Amino acid sequence: MTVVSSFAVIRIQVPRAILAALVVLAMSIPRADAAARIKDIAEFDGIRDNLLIGYGLVVGLNGTGDTLNNSPFTRQSLESMLERLGVNTRDGNASTKNIAAVMVTATLPPFARQGTRIDVSVSSLGDAQNLLGGMLLVTPLMAADGEVYAVAQGQVSVAGFTVRGASGGNITKGVPTAGRLSNGAIVEREIGFELADLDRLTLSLRNPDLTTARRIAQAINAMLDIPVSRATDPATVVVTIPESYRDNAVGLLTDIEQLRVEPDQIARVVVDEVSGTIVMGEHVRVSTVAIAQGNLTIRITETPQVSQPGAFAPTSATTQIVQRSQLEVDEGDDRKLVVLPEGVSLQELVDGLNALGVGPRDIISILQTIKAAGALQADLEIL
Repeated sequence: MTVVSSFAVIRIQVPRAILAALVVLAMSIPRADAAARIKDIAEFDGIRDNLLIGYGLVVGLNGTGDTLNNSPFTRQSLESMLERLGVNTRDGNASTKNIAAVMVTATLPPFARQGTRIDVSVSSLGDAQNLLGGMLLVTPLMAADGEVYAVAQGQVSVAGFTVRGASGGNITKGVPTAGRLSNGAIVEREIGFELADLDRLTLSLRNPDLTTARRIAQAINAMLDIPVSRATDPATVVVTIPESYRDNAVGLLTDIEQLRVEPDQIARVVVDEVSGTIVMGEHVRVSTVAIAQGNLTIRITETPQVSQPGAFAPTSATTQIVQRSQLEVDEGDDRKLVVLPEGVSLQELVDGLNALGVGPRDIISILQTIKAAGALQADLEIL
């Protein structure tokens, strides 16, 4: 072994047995880049987002709102709102185009306390052309249980725009009928969930897998040095809170989510026939199989020709241009038969398919044929 420094070259004699042992030890160490944090592959039950939805009105539009005759729900909402404010308009004929009915959506994060603010999104419900410059009026936001958890109001920020010309032409960029309110809603109700009251924690894997669940349980037990974690199914790992963390559940969650494990995955090939995209997993294997890809080309050539009337043709006959079709069929002389040996890896499979000189859509047909022949040792998923 040679060590190079800026001052001298030092040679160190290392016995072959020790060098071989170091090589074996280095190969046995798990790859750091293959391991992922538990925080990135699993979620703790109870710590989750909640979806909110509401119906509201955006006012202050510059003539780009809903047409009340075409949007009866906008008219009804306008009349109801004005009645609550002491204005009776049911006998009148409102024709304003400065108001638009919108659906308001938001995501309530876990442990959001009363009085905190969250972002909301608004989307036009009627035939409004643009929400630029509009103001969202007070809109209650409800969850799936029908309870109001937040109230939204504020100026709508729209990224898109529409420019119309006097002749009727227009240019539209983005989506001017959808907008966003940054910190536009105030949380009015909290979702009751206390970590301190839990006796055990439950982890849910984003990609259920038996091996991954077992590795997570083993990593947690190794960190705590006591068997408090076990995998109950491919998607669930249950952790009993030990006495040392009895009053520090947040600390236990922090220590667990920073642990690194190597997720396992099944051999799978995902094919998107619309875009021609093919994604193969690391563990895809192919049994011994021979593949031949045909190279059939059909070429049709259209050649225009002039047809003139003959000497004894009627006087009404005229010169015509006709198309002459020429059909050519080429089966190709460079068709190949490629043999893939048993147990080839993903790279070898890709190299073998590339050796045929075929494109992604032909590879899709080849993969389907290999699967039908029983030689593809992986799940083939067609989107």
